Amino acid sequence: MAVVSGGTTLIDNGALDAGVSTGSLILLSTQTASASASISFTSGIDSTYDSYVFKFYNIHPATDDVNFTFNGSTNGGSTYAVTKTTTFFNAYHNESDSVTNLGYRIGEDLAQSTSFQIFQSNYGADNDQNGCGYLTLFNPSSTTFVKHFISRSSNYHDSDYAMDNFIGGYFNTTSAINAIQFKMSSGNIDDGIIKMYGVK
Repeated sequence: MAVVSGGTTLIDNGALDAGVSTGSLILLSTQTASASASISFTSGIDSTYDSYVFKFYNIHPATDDVNFTFNGSTNGGSTYAVTKTTTFFNAYHNESDSVTNLGYRIGEDLAQSTSFQIFQSNYGADNDQNGCGYLTLFNPSSTTFVKHFISRSSNYHDSDYAMDNFIGGYFNTTSAINAIQFKMSSGNIDDGIIKMYGVK
């Protein structure tokens, strides 16, 4: 039995057709923080790929109780102040098993703001505290539509909570987004790796 859509065979006899895109990730760039004020990706975000994924590993702040943030640029990284609207919710659970919650975080969302978007909050700077996750940017080179993004991540709160974070939103511009910057709300990124992938 075959699965056909719009006259194109997608699956035939249980096998995916060779012409169907499988969404492979193509590694484009890797940057490692070392007491870095920010990490910026100023090249490689273009019309080559429809989507870009930024994966961050073991992000560790130099300062306690700070937020990990990002913003976009339409001028190759000369400025990072693109208007955006977002929503943020998370779940958390503390080490002593006495506090848990799942909820909308009104203080972390943005409404037509050019500020950096928080996507991990209240980072701890202890040696065993860090964060990991991803940010996906959709169709950044479009000059017709706004640019949507989503993020899912986990970080360790400075008061010993496990935080599971969900962010969605859009850059409200019809100009191409061609650079992305990551930074802490205060202090440096002490350590960590961010990789940028194109989605084939």
